[in-house]
Amino acid sequence: MDPLFFKLVRVVNLTARPFHERVGREHQLTLNEWRTLAVLATQPGLTGTQVADLTGLDKMAVSRALAGLKRHKRVQRRGDPTDQRCSRLYLTAAGKALHATVDVLGRAREAELFAGVDAEELARMSATLDTLIRAVERVSDGAAPESGQAGDQTV
Repeated sequence: MDPLFFKLVRVVNLTARPFHERVGREHQLTLNEWRTLAVLATQPGLTGTQVADLTGLDKMAVSRALAGLKRHKRVQRRGDPTDQRCSRLYLTAAGKALHATVDVLGRAREAELFAGVDAEELARMSATLDTLIRAVERVSDGAAPESGQAGDQTV
């Protein structure tokens, strides 16, 4: 049986591959640009560091994604009025329109992927993933995982 970590990576890779083939090429959008776009659509005004934290991407990957989004005029930076050293990120009208288009395609893909899974199982999986995310964040922040939590499993 494959280790849990490998299964998680495999699911991400298998679901992400069609993104590039179906959506990325048509809209000149990388997967990391989409992840960044999606976060900024729901939480405008984040910093690059906050985008990295919320997506799980490293800062360099977010920087490259932002550069691509800015090149296509999908994202803009605005100064933070309370902290001149900081800039905030917002989707442009083109970024919002692209998000609306791609979000519909993503929701259709999600429905296709989960068509054979009942609602109760999806709810359990969502709760388990939330628990796993919290455990990984604790470990990433340097805190030891709690006994019996997802962070205790060896990969």
